[in-house]
Formats: sequence, C-alpha cells, structure tokens
Amino acid sequence: MGLAMTDDASETDDLLRRAKAGEESALAALFTHYRERLKRMVRLRLDRRLSGRVDSSDVLQEAYLEAHRRLAEYREKEMPFFLWLRLLTGQKLIDVHRHHLGAKMRDAGQEVSLYRGALPQATSASLAAHLLGKMTSATQAAIRAEHKLLVQDALNGMDALDREVLVLRHFEHLSNDETALTLGLKKSTASQRYIRALKRLKDILSSIPGLRDSV
Repeated sequence: MGLAMTDDASETDDLLRRAKAGEESALAALFTHYRERLKRMVRLRLDRRLSGRVDSSDVLQEAYLEAHRRLAEYREKEMPFFLWLRLLTGQKLIDVHRHHLGAKMRDAGQEVSLYRGALPQATSASLAAHLLGKMTSATQAAIRAEHKLLVQDALNGMDALDREVLVLRHFEHLSNDETALTLGLKKSTASQRYIRALKRLKDILSSIPGLRDSV
C-alpha cells in the first residue's frame, strides 16, 4: 500500500506532514506501518458470530478509504495519528456489526462486554479464546471449555475500566500514553489500573494448567 518505513519518529512525522499536504503515498505508508496494530484491534473486537463471514482486511480497506476521504479533518485533531486511525477503523467495525447483526448486536448470549466505550467491546469470551489459543496442553474440547469459563469468570469479576485498560495494554498492545488518551485518564491512573488488572489476571491464570505463561 505504498512506501516502506521504519519506526523512526522523525520519518513518521515527515510522512504525516506529507500526507496532510495531500501526498497519497505518504498516507498509504503510514497506514501500512500501523496495519498490524489495527488488525489486532479488529480481530479482538469483531463479534465472534461474524467469524468466517467478515475478513479483517476488508474492514481495514474501508478504514483506509475513510482516512483518505477525511484526512483534512485530522488537521483539526490533537490526538496522535494512530489513535485517529484506530477510531476510524473502530467506526467501520461498528458499521459491519450493524450491517450483519442489526438488532442482534447487543445479544451476545452470556458474554459480558468489558467496557462500554465508543468502539465495539471486546468480550470476556473473545479474550478467553485469545488466551486459550496459546495453550499446548489442553487437547480435549471439554477441558478447553472448562478453562474458558474460568477465564471468563475472572475477567467478568474485574472492574469494567480495569478490564478495558487490560484490553488496550495487554491485548491491543497500546502504550500507557495511548491508553490514557483513549480512555481520558491520567497516565498514572492508567498505569496503576493496568498493573492491578494484570496481577488479578495472573493470579487467576496461575491456577489453571496450561495458562500459567499466557500473561
């Protein structure tokens, strides 16, 4: 989707300046740079009922086209460019959910939404599935199902904001600064909540065979 780039901040700033000036290849390079991070968010927050029906690459393509169309708006924004792209991608994900699920969007059975923010919520079921995907010892479906319920219960027992901080930091790999900006928290508060949530999750998982090294 365009120019290759490194993690050099000065190069990122230069590409952003050029993208704002209307250079399409610079916008493409920026989007490619952040693509894997955006894809991680989509896969985590895509409703599991749409698995096999919706490809994350299609959502990202729509997000790129939206970024291209609305780039002029970003000049008025103070948020980091990645968080703006993440917001646009999340909005496209919401559109996908509405198109495919309609009135069923909020009907997710026994799944508990982790935090009611502007984007589709990652559910305890999706996070449990993510963690269980790393298991090597649970080969039987019954064992896996039992472990999944234990992890879901642990996540459901956390404070909602702590859980979302955990989602952003541990699963989406956002930095503490990005997490604080996304949730409107002080950096120190975001950090404290992440440490608390991660410790809680580790304590629970340490008692489940095959999951001790998942976090």
